[in-house]
Amino acid sequence: MSNLIPPEKRWIITTVLLAGLVGGALLFTSFLRAADDAFFLCSTASAKSRAVAAASDYAATPIQLQAIVHYATSTVVPQQNMAEISISFNVLKELAPANFLVFGLGRDSLMWASLNPRGKTLFLEEDLEWFQKVTKDSPFLRAHHVRYRTQLQEADKLLRSYKTEPSCFPAKSYLRGNERCKLALTGLPDEFYDTEWDLIMVDAPKGYFAEAPGRMAAIYSAAVMARNRKKPGVTHVFLHDVNRRVEKTFANEFLCRKYRVHAAGRLWHFAIPPVAANATIDGGDYRV
Repeated sequence: MSNLIPPEKRWIITTVLLAGLVGGALLFTSFLRAADDAFFLCSTASAKSRAVAAASDYAATPIQLQAIVHYATSTVVPQQNMAEISISFNVLKELAPANFLVFGLGRDSLMWASLNPRGKTLFLEEDLEWFQKVTKDSPFLRAHHVRYRTQLQEADKLLRSYKTEPSCFPAKSYLRGNERCKLALTGLPDEFYDTEWDLIMVDAPKGYFAEAPGRMAAIYSAAVMARNRKKPGVTHVFLHDVNRRVEKTFANEFLCRKYRVHAAGRLWHFAIPPVAANATIDGGDYRV
């Protein structure tokens, strides 16, 4: 479907998406303010208080307004298409404000941040030059430059060897300081480890040439964080570029087919429950 839309016009899709979200919030707020005079009876005083509180919850945030202006005046569009974006957007509509972790800074970063108003949206980017450019243009984004210990050319070896390293096993999996498990993301900012993430988007790091970091560690670490979740509910993990062999293989190994709930284009959506407190897991198989 997206192939039928000329590239120079695809920005309209993103504009409509964001305009609908923010415009709806602004319309709702305006309606409540216009109806303010209707709340004059004692019996409706509590209803007025609830309406005013609701209006403050739905008032547009500065980053949402910035996103509207940005995408409405630019021909630069997000990397994902409308169908792919809609999957994450639907979850954000249900959970926001949420804790949203995004691997990668890109043309869609402002969009993701604006779709999680009053929540925490954290971006991790390995390309220093690109990180500096994006954060210079959008200094209000919450982002960190990070380094990875893997290379794409090691993917097959890492997939074979992790089952022989006890520090990688599901029953003992952890990330902070886990130097023995090369798939574990270490040395990242404290808020990466200290936050329980409700949504995790894996759309980076680079994974299209041998020396690139690849997404093996990001996928593994997303699985570890989801399984170690303490809060109620599942962790939503979105993986992009599943048309590539490494992404698909590591997703099936660590995120598990049985937890895949949606798919569109090159994106898979997993809803991963935490491991039960009394569960026992032997060996190094994340698919159980």
